[in-house]
Amino acid sequence: MLPSAAAHAAPDITAASAPYATAADGTPTVRLSAKEAGKGGTVTVTGRGWRPKALLTLLICGQNMIGGTNSCANGDGRAVTTDTHGAFRRKLPVAEPPKPCPCVVHVATVTGAAADAEAAFKVAGHPVAPLPKERTGGRLAVLAQPRLTGSSGLLTWFGAPAQRELRVTVGNLGSAPAKDPVFQVGTSHGVFAPEWAEQQWRGTVPAGKKAEVRLPVELPAGAHGDYLVSLKYGGKVLVEQPWGVGRPWGVTLFWVLLCIVVPTAVFRIGMALVDRVRPHGPGRGRSEGRTHPAARGHAAGRRRGAAGTGQRIRNRTPRARDTAGPGTPGDGAALPWFTPDTAPSTTTSTERPTSKGSA
Repeated sequence: MLPSAAAHAAPDITAASAPYATAADGTPTVRLSAKEAGKGGTVTVTGRGWRPKALLTLLICGQNMIGGTNSCANGDGRAVTTDTHGAFRRKLPVAEPPKPCPCVVHVATVTGAAADAEAAFKVAGHPVAPLPKERTGGRLAVLAQPRLTGSSGLLTWFGAPAQRELRVTVGNLGSAPAKDPVFQVGTSHGVFAPEWAEQQWRGTVPAGKKAEVRLPVELPAGAHGDYLVSLKYGGKVLVEQPWGVGRPWGVTLFWVLLCIVVPTAVFRIGMALVDRVRPHGPGRGRSEGRTHPAARGHAAGRRRGAAGTGQRIRNRTPRARDTAGPGTPGDGAALPWFTPDTAPSTTTSTERPTSKGSA
């Protein structure tokens, strides 16, 4: 009886592992605990074959996610990190996506090499609508490694938006020419989802031919750090190109100079106001430069008189000095700069000189 029980148990194990048959080939897979649930419930999402220690996002999307993440309930999404074997298990709350069903549970990597997988899911009570018609006229695929060309100028160093040009060589694998295809260019920073913007390329890619597509890419003002530029066509991401943006050091320099110049200017203005309003002492202030004309004339006359007297004293000859009396003005004994040895003694003589000589 034991061998028969083991034989019956073997098919159950095979059936349980059937959804992960492609995991051995390196293709990520997703399995749901239920195919249908209503809003407010939960569904358990499990997966295998993912990159070890990879960060994944889990979203419920409408219209089979043809319109990208704009068709998903992004606010009710969840994140999970795979284990060392590339497997994960996470409960996801059921929410109604902004687009009608058919719906899917979309799982995708956040960083590193791009990988995604989907599983069909029905949100009970959510409206269902036919899928939009696919665009006709060519099937484009990337044939060469994309490139970001261009450089940053002086204005970018001061916080201007960084600009580049994304160059991608695409080939038309369809049977009809692709005329004026519309691409979606998105930029993402860190773990945030890309912000997509539609850009139409003017030109035609004939069937079985290739062409180089050039699309402008621009970041917000002051953006810096590691960014990821993505290109999507027909709801499928074609390429992802990393872009490292330097820090706008000119803005930092501007603020440093502003913090130095403004306090210095305020200090100088304050000192000027203090010097203007404080009281001035005698002989100082603005009155020194505004002397009355008559006062200036008297001062000039005194200076000229003093200069003439000094000149006459210097020009006197020795004979004139000998004939002059001791009391004569200009005598060396009467000058204020006489030496103590030549000065007349007041203790040995009681004679007082007069203006006409000695008495």
